[in-house]
Formats: sequence, structure tokens, C-alpha cells
Amino acid sequence: MFTKEELAEFLFPEIHETLEDLEKRYPRRQLKEGAYVTRFAPSPTGFLHTGSLFTALIAYRFAKQSDGVYFFRLEDTDQKREIAGTGLDLVKQLKNFGIVSDEGYFGDHEEGNYAPYVQSKRADIYKVVIKELIKRGRAYPCFCTKEEMEEMRAKQEAKKEIPGYYGEYAKCRNLTPEQAKQYIEEGKPYVIRFRSEGNHLNHIRVHDEIRGDMDLTENDQDIVIYKSDGLPTYHFAHLVDDHFMGTNLVTRGEEWISSLAIHIELFKTMGWQAPKYAHLPVIMVTDKESGNRRKLSKRKDPEAAVSFFLEQGYPKDGVLKYLMTIANSNFEAWLLENPKSDISSFKLSFEKFSLDGALFDMPKLDNISKEVLGNMDKKTFTDQAYEWAKEYSEELTSFIERDRAHFEEIINIERDQEKPRKDYNKFSDVCDKIRFFFPDKYDALLSSPLPFNEFISHDVIKEVLQDFVASLDLEHQDETSWFESMKVLGLRHNFCDDRKVYKKDPTSYNGWYADCISIVRIALCASTQSPKMFDVLRILGKEEIQRRVEKVISLL
Repeated sequence: MFTKEELAEFLFPEIHETLEDLEKRYPRRQLKEGAYVTRFAPSPTGFLHTGSLFTALIAYRFAKQSDGVYFFRLEDTDQKREIAGTGLDLVKQLKNFGIVSDEGYFGDHEEGNYAPYVQSKRADIYKVVIKELIKRGRAYPCFCTKEEMEEMRAKQEAKKEIPGYYGEYAKCRNLTPEQAKQYIEEGKPYVIRFRSEGNHLNHIRVHDEIRGDMDLTENDQDIVIYKSDGLPTYHFAHLVDDHFMGTNLVTRGEEWISSLAIHIELFKTMGWQAPKYAHLPVIMVTDKESGNRRKLSKRKDPEAAVSFFLEQGYPKDGVLKYLMTIANSNFEAWLLENPKSDISSFKLSFEKFSLDGALFDMPKLDNISKEVLGNMDKKTFTDQAYEWAKEYSEELTSFIERDRAHFEEIINIERDQEKPRKDYNKFSDVCDKIRFFFPDKYDALLSSPLPFNEFISHDVIKEVLQDFVASLDLEHQDETSWFESMKVLGLRHNFCDDRKVYKKDPTSYNGWYADCISIVRIALCASTQSPKMFDVLRILGKEEIQRRVEKVISLL
């Protein structure tokens, strides 16, 4: 009689290691009580999704704040969907946000005592466990063809039964080891399935760190655990890897709740301690067409790709702080109290997670990022702007490389004070706001009509500008005395210095004195918007101011 043990040897004659050997090769981690071992385990099938960055951030923070370990595992068992090079891209993009593994897959190499961290390199490890399951009668070869599976599903749908491979529909679970051997010898293709002992009429209670105790339908599906290509499925690889790598906290999206009963049964079958699970809320958006909530979509939403934030130049701290507002309900209040603090100072809590999907809020991200950039000193801002610009903006790169000190002086306008000026949401905003400082760029801006007040004659504008240049004394003026001098200049050219008086009788004046300053601003900045004018004057200098005024006058 051909036994289960003999079938296991027949299927995997090259496998001589045992579970005990694997336990010795991958011993239990020696960490302090309460330390979490977490992982980010993506498939190399495309870009880093914003939801994946969120998941990685949560795993990273729980590991760090508990003095635990965070590692990166590449789950590449679905090799039909793999896109070459994306594994390295994922590592690089996470690194851009300061999320760097303690061990694991690093794109071009692996580090750590629990290697390999790439699933396709762990085939023999999976075979050891599958071989043991076959010996125990908890796994078996399945020879059902694609056509047979489709016919089975059609019958289940017609009867309105639960779809899947279970119970009476699990044809191959009743094959004897001898019959299985015969089919294999005949060359029939096969997969290996897990033999479930569950019943979908029963329920199990499972604890989720965010959602508390949940009642789930017991698993009774004989899922595929080993594919015909010699690699495991996600469900089985997750079981083996998380056990031997010592993962004790799995953070993942709530869409995996439906698979939790399978995973719990797999761990129970092996007699292994399952990790704690925390199923995170899904990031949602409001659909522009229907007005309904839906998941952030790779196809429809540019913000679904982390590369969007990198290309736009959002500061990494701004993006991470925004994601933390999605994670914990008390983070925003903490951020108001600690606007300059790193998120590592905030203690993430399972109790403060929302159970509902959070709407992705671009205005909130912009506001948080503006605060982050506004609170940077000029050196930090310039360092980060330059790193971004070298990859995404030739113009900004040239602005910084021309004269870094000059660039920092521009960026520092109203920055070094208790309530700093906040002009930028992201680094891609910088060029448009500072371009006028550079003479060649300013000259190009003059190709468009300047937005002077149409009610003020060109003759008055010329007189104001000529008088402004003649009376400007930057060496001896501070901001207060300069404003006073502008009031005096305005009075000389019939601009009222009292708005109430001007409103009562506007036809008696050319404008009020703010209009006089606006003439200067437009002439020197080619725009009605600018940073504080006195700072602009200091940075431009008397010679450049005079050149610009003469150029503007020649165009009037």
C-alpha cells in the first residue's frame, strides 16, 4: 500500500530538510517584550501605490516605536504579473520617504539573518513545509483541469451555492496516494491543495488590533498552496515566511479580512503562533462623475501613485504627516501643538484608528505641506529643493546653482520669524513665485502686458517710477522708513494717504498710496503678487531696480 509519507517522498525526493532543521536555521528573535516585528511585503507588479505607502508607514512606525524590527520582503511568486525593475523602484521610493528597512530586500542585495527575503528564492523552504503537510494528510495533489473548474463553478452558480473547491466539489481530495502517484507518472499536470477541516456553517472569533473581536465564517476551502510552476500561492507563502521570519504584527488593508479565516486555519494546522493582525482602513476618494465614494484608483487618480507626490515635489514630511492624519484621529491636534516635530515623536495607537475608509483630501495635504515647508530654515529648504530639482526641474536647479546664497536669501524672505511666510505647497511651486528675481527671467515676463491699474495714466506711472528710483535710499532705510517714504512719494503724485478720505472722493486723486506701491511692485516683479516689497528691493539692489524701471518706462 502506497502511503502519504511515500507520496510526500515521491513528490519531493530532493528535499531532505525537516521543519526542525528550518527552526534551527531561523531561530526565534531575541527582542524585548512588546517589540513588534513588522514587514512590508509588496509584489513587484508596478508603481508604489499611496495605499501601500500608508501600509508601509504604519508597519515601520509600530516597529520603531516598540524597538522592534521592520523588514522588506518581496513577494514575487506571481511571476506572470511581475514587471522587471519595480522591486528596486519600490525600495527607492520608500527610501525617499525615509522608510528604510532594518533588514530584508534592498533592491540590489539582501541583508539579514532570515534571508532570502525574495519569495522566489525560498522555494525549497516552502517544499519542506508542503512535504510535511502531505505526510500529515493536510495537503494533496489536485489534477482538475481548467475546464473542470469552470464546469464546477457553473454548477455552483446555478444552485446558488458558495463558489470554490470544497466538500463534494473537492474531487481530488479523495484520491488515494497511489492514485495520485499514478496520475503524476502519467504526466498529468497538478497543483497541491491544502485540505481544510473547516465548515462554512461554523464561525470563529478572531481578534483584530484595530477592529477588536470579529466573528468570521470558518474556512472550508481547499485552497491551492503550491502551483504547477513550483512556487507557492500568496496564502501559503505568507504562512511560512511570517513564521520563520518572526513576524508578530501584520498590517495590511481591510480587503484582506476575507482571507483571514484561511490564514488562521493554516497557522493552526501547523501548530504555529499566528501574528497579530491589524487591517487598515482603505483610502477613498469621491468619484468626480458619480459623486460616490470609491477606492483610490491606479487608473483614475494621479494621487494613487506615490510617484505623483515625488514628481510634484511635496516634502516627504508633508506627505507622511498627512497620512498620519488618516491613521490616528488625534494626530491633527498633536500636529497643531508640535508643527516642527518629526512624526517619530508621535506615538501611533491602534485605538485611534478609524474603522471607515478615509477620504483622500488634497487641500489638507497642501496645507500640511505648506506648513512643513514654511517651518524649514533656508538651508534645509534649499537642500531639499535642490535634491528634488536635480531630477525634476532644470530651471530650479539652475536658480540654485547660479548662486546658492542668492537663492537662500530669496527663500528666506519672512521665513526667519515667529510666524514664517508660507508661500509654497511643494517644490514645483517655487519657480513661478521667484522667477522674477532673475534678470533674464524677468525680461521674459515683460513680453506680456503688465497688469497696471487701467484707471491710472501711463504718464502718472512713469512719474511715480522715476521719482521712486531717484528717492530710493536702501543704505539708510529700514522697512518702516521706506513705507513712510512711499507715503510721501504718493502724496507728491496725488495719491491719498487715507483710504477713508479717498473712498469719499476718489475722482480727486490718482489713487491711494497702496496703489502707488502696487505700481512699484508691478514694475519690479511683473506681477501684482510678490513677497514683502522691502525685502525684494534689498535683494534686487539699486542697479537692477533702475534697469527694470527704465525698461518698463520704455514700454509704456
